[in-house]
Amino acid sequence: MTQEGNGRTAPPSLKQAFGNFVELEGGGGGAEAYRILAELDVGGRRYAVLQSESMRKEGEIEVFRVVSDGEGNPVLETVEDDEEWELAAEAYDDLQFGSDERP
Repeated sequence: MTQEGNGRTAPPSLKQAFGNFVELEGGGGGAEAYRILAELDVGGRRYAVLQSESMRKEGEIEVFRVVSDGEGNPVLETVEDDEEWELAAEAYDDLQFGSDERP
């Protein structure tokens, strides 16, 4: 684990905790594997960019906020705010395709 600027201990990366994939419960109640494409810090928050096989075929991604549970393990939170989701997605695009601008 690493020390964050605010004195809290940052959770380990998702890849350190889970490997290249995480399983999330889908809308139908079944588990679906998502590849961890990237983990990034944007505006002082950590985000994970994930993609299931069906999303890959459509060129889509999903963005989750990464927080710590009470034991310091990484936990994914859904990003409900469209503006926050777009900031993280743009940061991922910049990482992939390069940009002079940073959020």
